[in-house]
Amino acid sequence: MQASLRLLNKRRFLPLFITQLLGAFNDNLFKNAMVLFVVYQVYNDEKSETWFSALATGLFILPFFLLSALSGQLADQRDKAVIIRWVKAAEIGIMLVGATGLGLIWGGIAVHTLAIPLLLAALFSMGVHSTFFGPIKYAILPQHLHDEEVLGGTGLVEAGTYIAILAGTILAGIIPVEAAAAGIIITAIIGYLAGRAVPSAPSLLERQAIDFHIIRSSIALVRGTMHIRRLFLAIMAISLFWAVGSILFIQFPPLVKNVLTADKPVASLFLAIFSIGIAIGSVAINRLLNGHVSAKYAPASVLGMGLCVVAFHVVCDLWTPVGDGRMLSLSEFMVHPLAVPLSLSLLGVATFGGMFVVPLYAFLTTTVEKCEAARTVAANNIVNSGAMVIGSVAAIGLSMAGMSVVKQLLLVAALSIPCAWMAQKLHRACDGPVCD
Repeated sequence: MQASLRLLNKRRFLPLFITQLLGAFNDNLFKNAMVLFVVYQVYNDEKSETWFSALATGLFILPFFLLSALSGQLADQRDKAVIIRWVKAAEIGIMLVGATGLGLIWGGIAVHTLAIPLLLAALFSMGVHSTFFGPIKYAILPQHLHDEEVLGGTGLVEAGTYIAILAGTILAGIIPVEAAAAGIIITAIIGYLAGRAVPSAPSLLERQAIDFHIIRSSIALVRGTMHIRRLFLAIMAISLFWAVGSILFIQFPPLVKNVLTADKPVASLFLAIFSIGIAIGSVAINRLLNGHVSAKYAPASVLGMGLCVVAFHVVCDLWTPVGDGRMLSLSEFMVHPLAVPLSLSLLGVATFGGMFVVPLYAFLTTTVEKCEAARTVAANNIVNSGAMVIGSVAAIGLSMAGMSVVKQLLLVAALSIPCAWMAQKLHRACDGPVCD
């Protein structure tokens, strides 16, 4: 661990680490500030709130589905440091648009005709930003780090990402929306300056033409990756997991407001607990597997996640709303007799989820050549984002059909069964800790 931390003193690692950390922080600060403000201050019925939350989630992940093939080609064919500078410069412009939307909605100016469209446009653009940055953070490490440093560097990047997600999520729930508007611009500027310090990382492949036809290139990329059985099984299992995750994230804000009758800091607390649980699960599974890449514990982990979702559903069903239009504050929620079992069941969902998905991601980066890592991650992003869009559409459809968010939790729990089946097939397709 100490050897890994020493990477933070190296210019070949620290600027990338800071750039990734600030990008993840800004994504979550902006997205959660927007969704929480709209859910609590603009809309006043569960269907509209769920619809907006689902729309925001869908718009953010749609670029991953449309543009991952292009981003993977660029990451493998061009200097990754140059792409980082382009992407981080674009983030400043995107956050200026987002901050304008937050300012308008805070002032009650043209809320539905201008403010919300600007917010959604900025959110979609941040999805584009993340689509092009995502493959680079995986593909650049083997170029800047020695072989024995790659695993430690990857772990630090992942840990920093979870910390950033947690910080952005919590901050979005406790600071005023106007402060969030200023914060996202400042963070984008600092992120751009950090990105400019990332050392050059030229392509490891011979220069080839970029296929800008997003449909053709996406089909070719997915087809070229999914024919490998171990990658197919890993990607499909991860995709089912994120379909489940997208539904949960969509449900959190309206569930907290309408079922638990709690204020928006409680919704931020839920998202923070989820991030903490994923981090705990990531550490726990690494200890259990002793550093080996294996799906040994994946089936049991995802079934444990499903059982915790059922427990979360039961507690929500037993919860008695406050009534009289009053919302529980964070301190009032914490002393509620059902707050502890509710929080523990949610923590269990995320912890088992982290134990399930982290080893599967390892298959994507350890069973292919280094020069193909970005495209493999991009192919995974395409399939994952498609599954998440389906999850978002399903959540909207079920809400419009009149199914409450509490009952939708049972559907989420049921999806853990095909996840476990896919993970078991992956485990059987591999001999010991390394895939055949």
